[in-house]
Amino acid sequence: MPSFKFLHAADLHLGTPFRGLAVKDAEIADRFARATRTAFSNLVEKAIEEKVAFVVIAGDVYDGEWKDSTIGLFFNREVARLDRAGIPVFLLKGNHDAESVVTRAITLPESVREFPTRKPATFRLDDLRVALHGQGFADRAASDNLAAAYPAPEPGWFNIGVLHTSLTGRPPHAPYAPCSPEELANRGYDYWALGHVHAFEIVSRDPAIVFPGNIQGRSIREIGEKGAVVVSVEDGRVASIDRLLVDEARWTSAAVDVTDAASLSDVLAAVQPVVEQAAEAAGGRLLALRLDLAGETELRRELVADRGRFVDEIQAACHRIHPDIWLEKLDVRGLRAPASAARGDPASGLDLDALLGGLLDDPETREVAEAAIAEVAARMPGGLGAGEDPLGAAADELLAEAREVLMSRAASRGG
Repeated sequence: MPSFKFLHAADLHLGTPFRGLAVKDAEIADRFARATRTAFSNLVEKAIEEKVAFVVIAGDVYDGEWKDSTIGLFFNREVARLDRAGIPVFLLKGNHDAESVVTRAITLPESVREFPTRKPATFRLDDLRVALHGQGFADRAASDNLAAAYPAPEPGWFNIGVLHTSLTGRPPHAPYAPCSPEELANRGYDYWALGHVHAFEIVSRDPAIVFPGNIQGRSIREIGEKGAVVVSVEDGRVASIDRLLVDEARWTSAAVDVTDAASLSDVLAAVQPVVEQAAEAAGGRLLALRLDLAGETELRRELVADRGRFVDEIQAACHRIHPDIWLEKLDVRGLRAPASAARGDPASGLDLDALLGGLLDDPETREVAEAAIAEVAARMPGGLGAGEDPLGAAADELLAEAREVLMSRAASRGG
């Protein structure tokens, strides 16, 4: 059996709208959308440079139904480059681009072969003695174990199973096409090219069962480097599995200890080395950075009540370090006030902190807050309020911020 290399990718999510991001910064949302397309262009370029024998895409080429043909034409343009280089592509539909979800189509090069959605099928590369087995999603939800119906391996060939699945569960991903690694191993295939989970993971090496992760992070839940894998096959066995990084923009979070900070300058001094380290790790890419401030400081109430001012100052500090660092969020939930901090209005004997704490922890208060958030989100244009935390924070966090604003105002009046 000849030696060869192939590229395994998944979860391209071309056309991701980044609605939640657009609420905060429309320009950054557009740049992340363009980064997703550029990441796929990078992947195609790397496949050609590596002279891979073929490319496997294990689901979710698209993020959902096309609003127009632009994203379909883009995908066609890029796989046509592979076609001209003599590199066939094998792909299947996942939950985001299931047959019932993406109804439009663009005629792709003949070298692009798509697995059917009604039952498993096998594609063969006779010159390499490679058999690829797979089945795409007919509908967005796939609760059955699709792999159970995959055909027996071709004797004497290198067998690849292509599957969009969460295996036995990979939160927060929905449980689609459930199956266990043991079940996949028992099919007798040499390599399982999986999709759906956006984090890189080698589930097993014998046989190889691999999630390559997505090619471009899409939210703060998808931090770090992203890409695909290049698999080398020698003497009919997997010789190596190497990551191929293609992402153009990254998400990351970092904790900053501001214990004993007494001024904005102290906070910025603590933030600077953390941002510098994050910028270096991103390697010049556009970076969406979440900072979690923690520690005991007299500035806690001011930081919470006047977070907007601190956000602007920290964003400015980020830009002084690198022009492409965007402060995705400043999280102040880890801050603590010194034990000696004044509580409420001593003259009245009213413990305002405790009073507000009891009120804001009340389930009815939370219910009212969530209803108000939903009402505001429904009025937001262009579907901007459709994502998670449409106002940029969950109800608990917004209530906590409101509490600190009230405490800060009460303290200033008492002074």
